[in-house]
Amino acid sequence: PEYDRAAEWARDRFAEWGLADARLEPFEFGRGWTLDKLSTEMIAPRYAPLIAYAEAWTPSLDGVAEGPIVYVGESSADEIRAMSTQLRGAIVFTHQPQQGFRDEDRPQPGLSDDPIRTGNPPRIPVQAALPNGELRELLQEAGAAVLVRPSHYRDGTVGVLGNRSTPDDAVPSVILSAEQYNLLVRLAQRGETPGVRIELRTRYDDETRTFNVLADIPGTDPEVGDEVVLVGGHLDSWHTAVGATDNGDGVLAVMEAARLLAAVGAQPRRTIRFALWSGEEQGLLGARAYIEQHLSDEAARDRFSVYLNDDPGSGGSLGFYMEENEPAKALFDAWLEPLSDLGVTRNIIESIGSTDHVPFNQAGLPGFNVIKDFEAYDERTRHTNADYPERMSEDELKQQAIFLAHFAWQAAQMEGRMPRTGG
Repeated sequence: PEYDRAAEWARDRFAEWGLADARLEPFEFGRGWTLDKLSTEMIAPRYAPLIAYAEAWTPSLDGVAEGPIVYVGESSADEIRAMSTQLRGAIVFTHQPQQGFRDEDRPQPGLSDDPIRTGNPPRIPVQAALPNGELRELLQEAGAAVLVRPSHYRDGTVGVLGNRSTPDDAVPSVILSAEQYNLLVRLAQRGETPGVRIELRTRYDDETRTFNVLADIPGTDPEVGDEVVLVGGHLDSWHTAVGATDNGDGVLAVMEAARLLAAVGAQPRRTIRFALWSGEEQGLLGARAYIEQHLSDEAARDRFSVYLNDDPGSGGSLGFYMEENEPAKALFDAWLEPLSDLGVTRNIIESIGSTDHVPFNQAGLPGFNVIKDFEAYDERTRHTNADYPERMSEDELKQQAIFLAHFAWQAAQMEGRMPRTGG
């Protein structure tokens, strides 16, 4: 429901600014989920509020879970089966104390003169004695009330994801700040019997559709006006915060680029379409749905020019990852030159994954993602309770918007077809 309100708001702004056919385009997603309440407290050997978030799509607790924690982070399957009486109705700490944390971001493209392929942020393991699926199954069979595991972020930051296929009868699951998780496990290992109280209420939305937000500045050239330059970023985020850097800043840049072009009365040769995707966090679902709905036949693919994606990271735009497309890079390098006073630096021939340009490249269509630095993103805000607008800079957002508007305009006005990889 929260996403729907955000999508409706964005659609209405596009319409208000004079873009054509501002609309919500549905696709099948699966049921939605809302967190209505989560209260987590240490009640013994002393009182302390705990920093925790529920995993997305986890079911509600039946009432309030309260009592001593049961630690199984180092227990074998046979040991867990032997603890069935102790585990029934218990608050179970499932993993070993967290020792590894995110200490470094990916390499910062803006801090190097060398081509940098950033890859994905480092994955920090959360250790248990058993594979996650087996552990959850054993604890469900034992009748555990709620599962608690540590965040892999530090300094009270909690990172949470979730699985939209979580069954209704799954044991509710909560992620606790690493420092507090470690404290409670240490107390239990010393025999001090720490007690915890958890109240968790969630609900499911039976509406199985979600929506991409689309709006157009129509093309005016009789020969290429129906060709589409697509500019977008994902609107969805996780429930731990408001999704400011993932991907609110990208959304704001896309929307402001649209507003700027509309405000100056731009009449591009090709249609410039702005897209805000849903379901990126669950597997780039919105972008994949768009390709299925709009680009499934050869004629439609011939009318597609390029997709420009804004996600992830923070800071100003530096250029584009060019996905090994040398001919397109030559074009983009020329288009970059007029923006030298905005702090742009270069386009990088290497690729980057895990965001919405990927399905376009997989379909043989040119899609490129903006290069941004990660200093306020990877270890600080990504998928966490710290992802708030305080990490944003208004000046950097303005720069991003100008950057996107400029590249959208250049792509809309260019002669010939945007080069595909391989010709």
